[in-house]
Amino acid sequence: MQVQTHVDINSEWGIVAARQAGRKLAREIGFGSVDQARITTAISELARNIYLYANKGQIQIEEVAASGKRGIKIIADDQGPGIKDLRRVMEDGFTTSGGLGAGLPGVRRLMDEFSIDSELDQGTTITATKWLR
Repeated sequence: MQVQTHVDINSEWGIVAARQAGRKLAREIGFGSVDQARITTAISELARNIYLYANKGQIQIEEVAASGKRGIKIIADDQGPGIKDLRRVMEDGFTTSGGLGAGLPGVRRLMDEFSIDSELDQGTTITATKWLR
């Protein structure tokens, strides 16, 4: 049975809840503490982006299996303003919030698979997967 969790992101508490749910599932799947931290950091960044830029959205966390491997998939989805310049936001050091700019490039590095789909005035969906080694 594959586990799936949905967390609404509309406050800072939603960010905390998503982090906790992700760490719990990562531990249950069998990820070690370093990968649990990577997964939690990625979830935190994705949830924070939803909260800051779209005001509300959802983080979906699910166990996945493919080719005999197990992993965790995170889907961050919002109906916010969308990302105007995808290429630019994927550059290291680019920030619109005054933060460190590790954001989405950091999430891409922390996870094994990463995809982003964004349309102006429609929203953004980011999918990231980490495989158990």
